[in-house]
Amino acid sequence: YTTCEMKPSSKIDADKPQVTGQVLFRQHYSYGRLEAIFHLDGFPLDSNQSGRAIHIHELGDLSNGCDSTGGHYNPFSVNHPRHPGDFGNFFPKEGKIRKYKTNLPATMFGPYSIMGRSVVIHEQEDDMGKGNNKASLENGNAGKRLACCVIGICNKNLWEEKLSEVTDKKKR
Repeated sequence: YTTCEMKPSSKIDADKPQVTGQVLFRQHYSYGRLEAIFHLDGFPLDSNQSGRAIHIHELGDLSNGCDSTGGHYNPFSVNHPRHPGDFGNFFPKEGKIRKYKTNLPATMFGPYSIMGRSVVIHEQEDDMGKGNNKASLENGNAGKRLACCVIGICNKNLWEEKLSEVTDKKKR
């Protein structure tokens, strides 16, 4: 079980969304599939927003805000969106993202572990590598880094608490 405490980047303008919350990961064994909970707040309240790209970046260094997290975590030197931490686009509702995702290609184990790396929320939608330019194949033209956090170990209580919040809403 891991947690990532999301904080707004110190490098973004004050008028940009101040995103906070958590990204949690769970993986039962080394060859198991990674699961994630995205529990984020601070997006604009208007209802017809574009998606926000969320990616794992190579470094867990927040010394210069989210700008020091390096590029996309891309251990296999492949084009975007086939990096292990390319999670796609998330569409906020009422200023929040509440999402549970399974079967993610990243891992918490072995030489390609995401532990100690960062999760970055971008200002724009991910073009999924279809932008016909170099940046599209590197990062999906996702724009500035709004918020970020470093992935660290946590206990399962936090996962279970947030999972029930995310999955209970679907039942209503």
